[in-house]
Amino acid sequence: MNKGGSELPGRRRRRRRKSARKGEVKSPPAAQATGSPPAPSAGAAPGEKKGRRRRRKSGREIQGRPLAPQKAPGQAKSHPGATSHMPAAAAASQSAGSPSPAVRRQADDLYAALDLGTNNCRLLIAQPTRPGQFRVVDAFSRIVRLGEGLDATGELSQDAMDRAVEALKICAGKLKNRPVRRHRLIATEACRSARNGVEFLERVLAETGLELEIVTRETEARLAVAGCSSLVGHETDGLVLFDIGGGSSEIAMIDLTENRSNRLANHIKAWTSLPVGVVTLSERHGGCLVTPDVFQAMVEEVDELLADFDPPSLPAFSGLGAGRIHLLGTSGTVTTLAGLHLDLPRYDRRKVDGLWLSNEDVDRMLDRLLSWDFEARAANPCIGADRADLVLAGCAILQSIRKRWPSERMRVADRGLREGLLNEMMASDGAWRRSGRSFRHRNQRSAQGEKP
Repeated sequence: MNKGGSELPGRRRRRRRKSARKGEVKSPPAAQATGSPPAPSAGAAPGEKKGRRRRRKSGREIQGRPLAPQKAPGQAKSHPGATSHMPAAAAASQSAGSPSPAVRRQADDLYAALDLGTNNCRLLIAQPTRPGQFRVVDAFSRIVRLGEGLDATGELSQDAMDRAVEALKICAGKLKNRPVRRHRLIATEACRSARNGVEFLERVLAETGLELEIVTRETEARLAVAGCSSLVGHETDGLVLFDIGGGSSEIAMIDLTENRSNRLANHIKAWTSLPVGVVTLSERHGGCLVTPDVFQAMVEEVDELLADFDPPSLPAFSGLGAGRIHLLGTSGTVTTLAGLHLDLPRYDRRKVDGLWLSNEDVDRMLDRLLSWDFEARAANPCIGADRADLVLAGCAILQSIRKRWPSERMRVADRGLREGLLNEMMASDGAWRRSGRSFRHRNQRSAQGEKP
């Protein structure tokens, strides 16, 4: 009896040690996978029997730590330079609870503008920010030469229409993937003057789903002005704004000496639209081999068209604003001259938009271009092969404008009809008022110590 009684406590001790070893082996697998040290085993609670079998854990506990709550898209940290490719609607749908004001504003306040011109197809999708300004969310631009051969035949060619439709399909895809609140899609001179312009837009609607409107020359001039409002300083009394297009060139005389307002288009006192652009002029005179005599012939043709424009006498142009008027160009011609002036290794909009050029700067760049043959123009990164045969025709139109309105300086605008469309839509829709309220709301929450 004594021997059997003395062995019982030893067996109990061995069982307790064996049970403890089993408890150490059953550590959570997730902790081992993450490299975290195993948690120290807690002692038995008071009153709990030693050696009691552990209660089986639930499946979620066996997997390790509970899953961390997923952050809403607006709360995730962003890496410097990272760009989100998630559509605004998808981001809003994945937010936990109600979306943040920034997400709601992006989903509600996207505006789109498309300009199908004689030479280019361009699209901008933007979001209003501060009054009079917006942030570009997506953009597209492609040279389609829709007006190729139009001057000779009076119709859009099959190849040109095919190129334009392919570009417009890309634009349609971009618009479909964005929750655009409001858009305006316009076509200009090529569709305006072609006999089959309306039929072409019917084809565009059938194949892309985009319904384009043909705007008048007056509307085109007004939109070009509206797109450049932020580049006109308070020191300016008047300016001549021009947009050298592929099939037409719009010119507006703006007088700011009376009842000045923030809407530049309200101050257009006279305007004209010349039925000539870089495509039509280069096709008539030849754009590949341009001698000084050919260039002069192009300038004289534009001179004759401008001679028919008889604007009224305006204070800003009649001595009152002497020295306080200037030219403002919004076209590929002037941006090319700016890129050449800066000797850019590749075109950079940030350096070109808003740049001032003196008379001497423009003369020097014109002489430089005239000294180059087609291959030299095509090799320049600010021109390229697509525009090498068009750039001197644009320079001829510019030279005629400079002769008609001599000015000591010219400002360059890398903006135009799309920006004008966006400005007008946002202003009429109250977008900047909504944006301002959201901005004030975020500031109030930030002042109260809350996350904006």
